[in-house]
Amino acid sequence: MTAQPARPERSGPETASFMDVSPFKPSLVKAVFRDVTPMHVSRSAAWAAASVTRTVLTEIIDGARGAAAKEARKKLIPRDLLSAIDRNVELEVGEKWYDHSPTFRGLTGVLYDAEGVIVPSRQRSRSRKPSAVAGAHRFEAGVKKLLRSQGAAAVPAMVRDLDGIASVFLTDLARDAAMVVREGGVKRFGTVTPVMPGETAPTPFLKDSLRAWSARTGDRRTIGTDDILAATTIQLFGGNLRQRALTEAREATRNTSAG
Repeated sequence: MTAQPARPERSGPETASFMDVSPFKPSLVKAVFRDVTPMHVSRSAAWAAASVTRTVLTEIIDGARGAAAKEARKKLIPRDLLSAIDRNVELEVGEKWYDHSPTFRGLTGVLYDAEGVIVPSRQRSRSRKPSAVAGAHRFEAGVKKLLRSQGAAAVPAMVRDLDGIASVFLTDLARDAAMVVREGGVKRFGTVTPVMPGETAPTPFLKDSLRAWSARTGDRRTIGTDDILAATTIQLFGGNLRQRALTEAREATRNTSAG
């Protein structure tokens, strides 16, 4: 993985409050959680989940913009998404979407079963059971809003991939948050920080916080903000993106509590 360029200072619409620019509203977040668990989701937890999803999508868009800029393009295309992930492994989230998107066919390659027979691509399911893939369309308006807030535009195929990644990521976040509540804390976690030869490894991230999340307090019927933060440590294995997501989620919940 090559070294990442310095992140430009954000200005204009991006400096507005989280509530002003959040593309994923609590009603959408709660709808996704209802597909996964009957547990109640607190208002602050919904904002935290929306914030984490926004942070992840923003990082992906930033990486794709960098790839497009190298080719003097303003409109993002699926190839820019692959380039962003290739340059920054932390952005490899929402992997379940990869099997359903033509963009990732070349990335995932041909699959073989134990007998060496090619496994055909997944066909569209006719099941009425809610799924992250089937529900990806719900994220289109939010993704377009986020693109506009970043001063970016994307072709429809790129928007569809961002929809799918957002839907799968938030669904996985919901499952992990529900697991944290059921198990009474984080029972499995870790940090993987990719470092190039010759680079200095960053300081281990928030070990005390991770240890604190291993022992949850509260009832077993409500998903709270801390449960979302704990689930974030499971979903995001890279130190930089994980820390940014947690920091921005805390700020979002502070702003909504004060509002």
